[in-house]
Amino acid sequence: MAWSVRTAEIADARAIAGINVAAWQFAYRGIVEQSALDAMDPADRLDGWRDMLSRQFSEETFFVATNEAGVLGAYCGVGPARNQSDVDDQLTGELIAIYADPRYQGSGAGHAVHEAAMVHLADRGFQNTVLWVMADNSLARKFYESHGWRADGVEDILAVAGKPIRVSRYGRDLLDYASSV
Repeated sequence: MAWSVRTAEIADARAIAGINVAAWQFAYRGIVEQSALDAMDPADRLDGWRDMLSRQFSEETFFVATNEAGVLGAYCGVGPARNQSDVDDQLTGELIAIYADPRYQGSGAGHAVHEAAMVHLADRGFQNTVLWVMADNSLARKFYESHGWRADGVEDILAVAGKPIRVSRYGRDLLDYASSV
């Protein structure tokens, strides 16, 4: 399946909210409380996504992958590192979110938005980037590792639906993503 990548638009909010909920319900089963996953509704996230997409380009940029029929299969968001402990003497970006619709996992949609997002960061002068992943999310960790990311040993605990969840930081440099523009 061929995927085209473009910058997300406000009109994509409904599809992104749907992917977000479906991906959480798929990927975090057994990690996040099932009752919290079951209670998720894309409609509850729609206004938040509209707001986020209306103010992108100030700091964060979101990309979507669409197929020939215009269906969104994945999205990805990047920007400057949000946590000062993630920043060193180089310009550090962050992969804030990347999710694929479970129906399209393994189709290349996630890969397509990942690659566009890395080029975007590199073209803006970021030299390296970080991301945070739920430590028990082996599927995501495998995806990141196959794309050159490496766990750097930094961990933290987040409260998700009232349950402590261990997260691991991954990093990678962006040297091979700088375009020739």
